[in-house]
Amino acid sequence: MRSVSLLCYLIRNVVTTMAWCYHRACSLLGWLRSRMVFIFRSIGNYAPILGFALLALRFSGGRRGKDEPETSAENKPLETSSPEKLQEVYCEDLPQATAGSIEVSHQESESKEHEDEEEEYRVKTTDEFYCDYDSTWETEESQEGSSKRINRPAQSRHYKFNRFRDAARDMQNYRHDYPNTGQSRRKSTPGNGMPNLEFYLGQRASSPDGALISDFHDHWKEDYDTLEFVHTYIQWLFPLEEPGLNYDAKTLTKAEVMEFRQNPIAKENLLKSYKLMLDFYGIELCDENTGKVRRSANWRDRFQNLNSHTHNNLRITRILKCMGTLGFPHYQAPLVHFFLNETLFHGELPRVKDSALSYFLFAVRDKKQRRELIKFAYLHYDHRDDFVWCPKKIQMKWSKEMHSNKKVDMNPSIGNRKAEDKPHIWSQ
Repeated sequence: MRSVSLLCYLIRNVVTTMAWCYHRACSLLGWLRSRMVFIFRSIGNYAPILGFALLALRFSGGRRGKDEPETSAENKPLETSSPEKLQEVYCEDLPQATAGSIEVSHQESESKEHEDEEEEYRVKTTDEFYCDYDSTWETEESQEGSSKRINRPAQSRHYKFNRFRDAARDMQNYRHDYPNTGQSRRKSTPGNGMPNLEFYLGQRASSPDGALISDFHDHWKEDYDTLEFVHTYIQWLFPLEEPGLNYDAKTLTKAEVMEFRQNPIAKENLLKSYKLMLDFYGIELCDENTGKVRRSANWRDRFQNLNSHTHNNLRITRILKCMGTLGFPHYQAPLVHFFLNETLFHGELPRVKDSALSYFLFAVRDKKQRRELIKFAYLHYDHRDDFVWCPKKIQMKWSKEMHSNKKVDMNPSIGNRKAEDKPHIWSQ
């Protein structure tokens, strides 16, 4: 009996000891686990710092490759980053052949800059507000005069864009010298001669008004009621290679256009017709060389008439087309800029604004000027989210430039930009 009690005592002690050891082991394992978690978390927090430190050591110690020689002041190659710098170094001993190669290199540099600029304006057909009838963003110069396409793109949900696209098809056809012969055009017959040139040389009267070119310039000037309510003279004063509403007027032919451009008397009379209509709209030509225009003294009354009679928007579009066709393409951009400035910047002529954006602007033949005018219009448009006259990619590019310029303006070390630094290309 005593031996049984002793055995029970021993068993109880062994079990107690094992339970105590198990408890201590669990506590030790728990402590080790918490320490490991702390260590790993610490390593994770300081890993970026350690990574940057190792990267710095790598660049400081192993910056030169094994095969890269160390350059000193003696064997360091001469920097020749630009042709101008080369010419400055060898200003006396430069051979003629080298000078020629520098000129070629400079031309290649300009060509590369042009390619980079064109790449910035390259857009995809899937871009929002891409218009298949607008060649403004084409990068191939040859495409501006080609008889391209035309497949009608899918309808957009934006009604302004759909209206612009319909206008763009007409303006594209004009700028490309009417490649779509399927349109309704009345061509002059061989026996008709050159009626528009004859009219501008004073050899023929307009029809049905029966007025010579001198009559318009001498007697119709400042007769604003007649200029407003008679609708048969504008096709004679500004003929095109497309028909108008006056079926007694004749459309221009290619041969007639060439003869007209080479005739100084005809071009001088066309310039007088241009001034006649500018005065009717409250505008005056202040530089015959550049085509720069400004408000005339009676601009308020004439602006009111222009804003009240929207058929004049069609007349202005015809005038812009005619000036670009008959030898005055450099007059287009100044007049378009005038209307964009008045409608978007000064808030005048609200009923002219849509025509200025969809028609006037895209009558400008010069692609670079057209881009600058669209940029001016975008930067001064009230609600830029509704601007549909160029792809979204281009708009985003200009928005970034605008925000960058604002940051420059706010930098006191640079100072505020002057008013003339704004993108007013053809100031008034």
